[in-house]
Amino acid sequence: MPKQTVAEQFVDILVSAGVSRLYGVVGDSLNPVVDAVRRNAAIDWVHVRHEETAAFAAGAEAQLTGRLAACAGSCGPGNLHLINGLYDAHRSMAPVLALASHIPSSEIGTGYFQETHPDQLFRECSHYCELISNPRQMPRVLQTAVQHAVGRGGVSVVVLPGDIAAQQIPERTAEHALVTSRPTVRAADSSIDALARMVEEAERVTLFCGSGTADAHAEVMAFADRVKAPVGHALRGKEFIQYDNPFDVGMSGLLGYGAAYDAMHECDLLLLLGTDFPYDSFLPDDVAIAQVDVRPERLGRRSTLDLAVWGDVGETLRSLTPRVSARTDRRFLDRMLKKHADALEGVVRAYTRKVDRRVPIHPEYVASVLDEEAAEDAVFTVDTGMCNVWAARYLTPNGRRRVIGSFSHGSMANALPQAIGAQFLDRERQVVSMSGDGGFSMLMGDFLTLVQHELPVKVVLFDNSSLGMVELEMMVAGLPAYGTATTNPDFAAIARAAGAHATRVEKPRELRSALREAFAHPGPALVDVVTDPTALSIPPKIRAEMVTGFALSASRMVLDGGVGRMLQMARANIRNIPRF
Repeated sequence: MPKQTVAEQFVDILVSAGVSRLYGVVGDSLNPVVDAVRRNAAIDWVHVRHEETAAFAAGAEAQLTGRLAACAGSCGPGNLHLINGLYDAHRSMAPVLALASHIPSSEIGTGYFQETHPDQLFRECSHYCELISNPRQMPRVLQTAVQHAVGRGGVSVVVLPGDIAAQQIPERTAEHALVTSRPTVRAADSSIDALARMVEEAERVTLFCGSGTADAHAEVMAFADRVKAPVGHALRGKEFIQYDNPFDVGMSGLLGYGAAYDAMHECDLLLLLGTDFPYDSFLPDDVAIAQVDVRPERLGRRSTLDLAVWGDVGETLRSLTPRVSARTDRRFLDRMLKKHADALEGVVRAYTRKVDRRVPIHPEYVASVLDEEAAEDAVFTVDTGMCNVWAARYLTPNGRRRVIGSFSHGSMANALPQAIGAQFLDRERQVVSMSGDGGFSMLMGDFLTLVQHELPVKVVLFDNSSLGMVELEMMVAGLPAYGTATTNPDFAAIARAAGAHATRVEKPRELRSALREAFAHPGPALVDVVTDPTALSIPPKIRAEMVTGFALSASRMVLDGGVGRMLQMARANIRNIPRF
């Protein structure tokens, strides 16, 4: 029986770790690994058109499943293209293993063709990054990388020269059982007792929830009911916490709406649950704050804490809820629910003025109709920029839908690549890429990946010929918009030429039928919607010093536009509240 090569052993270990696909672009130093994939029926090579897409796709797959996903890039420029998607995966706590192929091992350090030092380049966006320079290293290094990615939640990078990958493995190479799932972390009893005392002493408690509540919806609702607390959320917490939530007071931050900001500032105790919300200007500095997070390095890095609790949100609340007294006084909760509903009524009135007849089409209207027409278990991938606004305001969570975006890293061009990873997981599940024209055109080559692999992703393109969020930043800073306008082609014509179903929509009455046709089409489809670049109005309270990069980080930003079906939920939550 012939010996295995290092590349074959590498692929076998990926398979044993649960990896089903390796996203990348084949070439030179990567060839031995790709050939090993070809000969292994348990794993597929997914050819994309740009390595950045490979990393984003792997990150999306890992976010949706919680399991390890993998991508690869060839030496030098090939693996350098991975870095942006890997940053996004790492900051999203998505377990991703990246193979950075390398130049021949004997040439490292000589300025060889395409030479870089990936073992140094990827350190900031990974928990683990190591070079394999000897075949005997491979099993232990790769297995250690897998366990870092899975155990700590994030990226591991293995750097493997092509000549090492092609060598045969030694007679004896140690392999061991792999960790492929994470345990829950229970907070210490002393921390839970201290948190219970804080809750008991506080008259008004508010919960602010992030993505760390992903598996804790029931626990959050039970605790909020016990202490009659309003529940707000950050953008990454929306999909997990807003549905079936009679305590909902909306979202805080740049894209915020409703009464979340007020509830956080008018309470006696603010509980930050599973959130690394970065905009400290939205957080109060004159109330007691306790934070619960499974990542201890996140505790207290955004605000001054009165108590830091290291543990899973679900585990912590299961222990905490029985230790606090059940309350009957709903006055604070009901006042915030009423304020939340009133705030939503106001923005909806501003939004509904003949918007279904307006040309160019209001992007809010596009998002609202999309929310109504999309499947109840759809996966939405959302481009950074104004698409974040429309997703935050109009996509209605229900416990089955998922919303993936570059919400922590804030990269352009993430939606289409992430949709590729989401669709490979389940070809029968509806996947919708909410793409801006700027982001879509940046990695538009990978629309061909949809066609090549017959992935039925539906791209809904918000085509306003502008970098809308950047233009907003400039306007708020008192600067004239410059360099933000784009000259766009007919994207639908390009998509049809590539072999996909595509429709260009310029009138509101055409939108719903175009979406229905795209969703009914069995293959990839694009709906190019020409939207109004001036749809966003600037509230008068925003000041120039409030702009920092992507975020308007020091204000209660309320964008002029509706909030879709969230108003219905807010109205339902106040039906039984006594009139004030």
